[in-house]
Amino acid sequence: MTVTTGKFVIYLRVSTDKQGIKGNGIDAQYAACVEYLNGGNWSITGEYREVESGNCNNRPELERALEQCQREGATLLVAKLDRLSRNLAFVTRLMEAGIKFKAADNPVADNLSIHILVAFAQFEREQISKRTKAALAVVKARGKKLGSKDIVTVATAGRAARTAS
Repeated sequence: MTVTTGKFVIYLRVSTDKQGIKGNGIDAQYAACVEYLNGGNWSITGEYREVESGNCNNRPELERALEQCQREGATLLVAKLDRLSRNLAFVTRLMEAGIKFKAADNPVADNLSIHILVAFAQFEREQISKRTKAALAVVKARGKKLGSKDIVTVATAGRAARTAS
């Protein structure tokens, strides 16, 4: 087992408020990151938690984590690559910008491996979206009204829950 050294900024993300409220996904991700660090001469200089879809490119906590990494020369640490992004162009831009990152579940992945894994993750995200839209179309065709009656209240409550932690 390799001894880990250096400065690390941990980024933890779940996709839904329900996952964020339960905390299991976040806690499991944190445990995976700490296990990866496994001793050695390292320090965690920041930790960022976010409840946001990986499909969303506007993730303020991720932006803060990346800024801290650049400022300190730290490595961004995520439990799994798909917690960082399921967008190949985004990950490629990070690499081209020289931002170092590691996925605890695949710490020896090189740039080629990362590109392949993210390409598959992006494909899966697109397939999930298609399946969800198809299922909702069936439900709607059966006459069920979709969506919230008061979307403004729901959206405001969701934002408040995400920023409260």
